[in-house]
Amino acid sequence: MEMHGEERIAAPRQMVWEALNDPDVLRECIPGCQSLEKASDTEMSAVVKIKIGPVSAKFSGEVTLENINAPESYTIVGEGKGGIAGFAKGGADVKLTEDGAETILNYDVKAQVGGKLAQLGSRLIDSTSKKLAGQFFTKFNEVVSERAAGV
Repeated sequence: MEMHGEERIAAPRQMVWEALNDPDVLRECIPGCQSLEKASDTEMSAVVKIKIGPVSAKFSGEVTLENINAPESYTIVGEGKGGIAGFAKGGADVKLTEDGAETILNYDVKAQVGGKLAQLGSRLIDSTSKKLAGQFFTKFNEVVSERAAGV
């Protein structure tokens, strides 16, 4: 599965970059995130609970930041295991471009699932994944824009 998207964020690029690397911001924005702990500057561990169709799963996994080109881009790579539900793994290339006082965030996501989740069918998984990605980036935009506005 692949997804591409763009968000225009009313904040300077440096502020958006810092938010993308802030576990507190990410924890607040990731749908179903129960915990997100920073192990190092490039590694985090997470627990996320999501429901895809009839399957509810709690994923525990690791997230690594690679190809870091601060404050312009990075690749975020993760893999989570959901017990009997299966696994999910993938990555996203994130690029930040300055546009006046705003920042354009572009993302390219590649992901795959296995186990019981894979049996649900690609259309359900794709639509749920797009919905979850949309929820994350919308919430991320709100949080960072509010910080930039001093709300």
